[in-house]
Amino acid sequence: MPIDAAKALAAEPRTEEIAWTPKDVLLYHLGIGAGVPATDPAELRYTLESRLRVLPSFATVAGAGVPGVISGLSVPGIEVELSRVLHGGQSLRMHRPIPVRGTAVTTSRLAAVWDKGRAAVLVLRTEAADADGPLWTSDAQIFVRGEGGWGGDRGPATRPAPPTGEPERTVERPTREDQALLYRLSGDLNPLHADPDFARAAGFERPILHGLCTYGSTLKAVVDTLLDGDPARVRSYATRFAGVVYPGETLRVRMWRPDTDTVRVAVSAAERDDAPVLADTVVRLG
Repeated sequence: MPIDAAKALAAEPRTEEIAWTPKDVLLYHLGIGAGVPATDPAELRYTLESRLRVLPSFATVAGAGVPGVISGLSVPGIEVELSRVLHGGQSLRMHRPIPVRGTAVTTSRLAAVWDKGRAAVLVLRTEAADADGPLWTSDAQIFVRGEGGWGGDRGPATRPAPPTGEPERTVERPTREDQALLYRLSGDLNPLHADPDFARAAGFERPILHGLCTYGSTLKAVVDTLLDGDPARVRSYATRFAGVVYPGETLRVRMWRPDTDTVRVAVSAAERDDAPVLADTVVRLG
């Protein structure tokens, strides 16, 4: 059996010490599309170390270790082909703002293994803390095609109701043709995002953009548009990856404010008749 859920869930947590510098933060911000226009004061807070603020989504690459999707596949009881794997969803809960330079200890474990029938979903939970206490908790949902059907727990059956009415704001964020090549320098070297042959074997016409790149770019759009450029206001951020983005496409980001502490977001690929990219997306504010 490629997935032994009981064995995977019983595996010991893995602990790792990570570190990052302003250079890592700057590279990440550039990788998600910051810095356009290059001299815009609103962009310099992401690209100039003397003004630097850290987007919470940097937590997904901090330390530039093995990406969560890959790390989740190296747990005892999990033996699957990388070409069958997609990042299904991602959530972050922030305990306090991420410093521009730091060290932390991360503890990772499989929090759940869900049987979706034709696929399996692995939930890799990572908690990070430094000398001052907890920093963030991250859940990566790893979708493995063709590995379900063993009669296990199907997981949550409900999803957030879609936002209603016209969005409060809609912005467009173009991606570069080399966006995936730049973003992968922050740690995710999965060939799906660079190798055309590997991408075709996985069922895509060409390499696709990292879901977490879209995730970061979307959060930046929310922070810039609705939060006066203050990333410290973000308390949590969750999404489901509903479709792919090809580098060079334009992200259309729609935002709703159902209450003062919540932003609902939907992201689509503008050039492909608004094909869904991110769904069930919720940003909680503090």
